[in-house]
Amino acid sequence: MNEGKTIFSQVMDHIPLHEFRKCVHKYNGDHRVRNFSCLDQFLSMAFAQLTYRESLRDIEACLNAQQTKLYHMGIRANISKSTLADTNETRNWKIYADFAQVLIGIARPLYANDEFGVELEQTVYALDATLIDLCLSVFPWARFRKKKGAVKLHTLLDLRGSIPTFISITDGKVHDVNVLDELILEIGSVYIMDRGYMDFERLYRITTTPAFFVTRAKSNMSCKRIEARDVDKTVGLIYDQTILLENFYAKKDYPDKLRRIKFHNTETEKILVFLTNNFSLPALTIAQIYKCRWKVELFFKWIKQHLRIKNFYGTSQNAVKTQIWIAISVYVLVAIMKKRLHLEESLYKILQVLSVTIFEKMPVQKAFPVDDGKTSKNEACNQLNLFNC
Repeated sequence: MNEGKTIFSQVMDHIPLHEFRKCVHKYNGDHRVRNFSCLDQFLSMAFAQLTYRESLRDIEACLNAQQTKLYHMGIRANISKSTLADTNETRNWKIYADFAQVLIGIARPLYANDEFGVELEQTVYALDATLIDLCLSVFPWARFRKKKGAVKLHTLLDLRGSIPTFISITDGKVHDVNVLDELILEIGSVYIMDRGYMDFERLYRITTTPAFFVTRAKSNMSCKRIEARDVDKTVGLIYDQTILLENFYAKKDYPDKLRRIKFHNTETEKILVFLTNNFSLPALTIAQIYKCRWKVELFFKWIKQHLRIKNFYGTSQNAVKTQIWIAISVYVLVAIMKKRLHLEESLYKILQVLSVTIFEKMPVQKAFPVDDGKTSKNEACNQLNLFNC
């Protein structure tokens, strides 16, 4: 007797299948495929992400143990280690990269009204990159150092909801600043970056968009002060200045005025100097905006801890990128489900519950019982939580 859909099927119901098929068709993903389609591959790999499978053999054993439920989970083909390995090696990773962008486009409006710590009407993005270490002897194509392999994950994070809006996976040697050439800038938006993105030619491109940036100034930056504004030193502000660059090449790359703000962080006892092209926001707001940059670092730590992007099921570049993009898709898919079903739990708790109830046939909401007050509110305070409500 059919008792309803499995939890896994209910999560995957949030996939826009027509958009997925467009991505597959664009790269001829199912051309001459008889048994194991791109959708079968995506669902199998999504299952691996949600249940923390360690290997292809692990995926095969777990799914085949639930053979009678596979059809209702949307998986139409038989699962085998060799088939999964072949598809991860040969199917174009761009299929899943494009589909991740589709999911991101669905998720962003759902989180558009979320707060992120600073009251601003503009969209605020944090840009950063992280290394994913790889064993050079197993992944020889990913040479980073003499005896070390790595790929670099460049991410532009929308701070309203911690949704990644732009992701680029590159060789570990690619410098962070190069990703600024790939960004499609939004008029009026604010981009937060650390000192690794200090390139005045590229920053001037943000100014001429026009958009805004907030970054930290380098200690050896040569400039001339042309104006100083009064600041409230009781809140940690030291000065708020308008400057012009003096170095010949820097002045050539960025001929306009810049705003320099010096701030004393009483929490860390550090002196920070910020550089921005925004002259309208209060100086303290600029400092608060930069403080929100930690969210992109939290995002990196979170996905490395809770998604399978450190141990890989394949060794080729295509297999690695496929796994990373499907992991990002699962992350965004669960974020979409959380909003649509009005789940109050953190994303961490949702993923933990899904991992042990994935084959259960019950409404997803029933897997998250209402807190009766007996559970400590800080039960998972040591975990890296995103999407806390």
